[in-house]
Amino acid sequence: MLTPTEKIWHNGRFIAWDDARIHVLSHVVSYGTSVFEGIRCYDTASGPAVFRLQDHMRRMIDSAKVYRTEIPFPAEALSEAALELVRVNKMRSCYIRPIALRGYAEMGVYSLRNPIEVFMACWEWGKYLGEEALAAGVDVCVSSWTRIAPNTLPAMAKAGANYMNSQLMKMEAVTNGYAEAIALDAAGYVSEGSGENIYAVRDGKIFTPPLGASVLPGITRDTVIRLAQDLGIPLVEALIPREMLYIADEVFFSGTAAEITPIRSIDRIVIGKGRRGPVAERLQREFFAIIEGKKEDRYGWLTRAYASQPVAGS
Repeated sequence: MLTPTEKIWHNGRFIAWDDARIHVLSHVVSYGTSVFEGIRCYDTASGPAVFRLQDHMRRMIDSAKVYRTEIPFPAEALSEAALELVRVNKMRSCYIRPIALRGYAEMGVYSLRNPIEVFMACWEWGKYLGEEALAAGVDVCVSSWTRIAPNTLPAMAKAGANYMNSQLMKMEAVTNGYAEAIALDAAGYVSEGSGENIYAVRDGKIFTPPLGASVLPGITRDTVIRLAQDLGIPLVEALIPREMLYIADEVFFSGTAAEITPIRSIDRIVIGKGRRGPVAERLQREFFAIIEGKKEDRYGWLTRAYASQPVAGS
């Protein structure tokens, strides 16, 4: 259960949590017409700071464009609304969910005459796959459900309808005793988790699927790529056959919710030593040092909720 906060942002104004409602015949309910983001606000030594805020809002605008939807607020306005949302709700750390959806007007598949509603909420949310998973890792399976294929649904858009595919994967995994699932793309190569990008490490080199493998261009994925470069860890985007996962020295996920989470087994096959490996650990340390304000924010990834408070190390 979510713990409600006081206010939700809706089309430019703040409303009470319980007043954030839509009509049952809104287009999004029947047809999944929404785009959204998941954004983390971290409690740094210098106050709450939102991680890669502008990048998330830009991706949301991009996702909407793919679906021929024009969000009636520019990315800059959405970013400022997110910061005000954190302040209004007096949050130190939280998860922020902006969502743009097609609302109530007409029924039928055609959506462009339906109004666009924009909501933004925030709430406290811990580690997506569990606090202990950051060191111990998680048990996952390769899903029987294939990741959405090219020219069916646009994998580069973070859209509500796309996540029906992810739900099938996740339900199957949890039902069978796993924490998460890995999808293969239409050609049989590794794509991503139900809500995370994936990486395999072999002989000190990181491999991650390219965007052409039906991969969402994750904000944390881009973060991992940059941090690997900074740390001198070789990383390549390449098609990954399923069997490479089993013989990898390490496999790990990344995502806004999952952050950087190691995988200890896949299909009951132990990966490496069955817990976090040295590459994932180095990336985690660098990642958390930056987002917690303990290390220089060299890429300007953190946006302060209160502008008068400098982020530590910056």
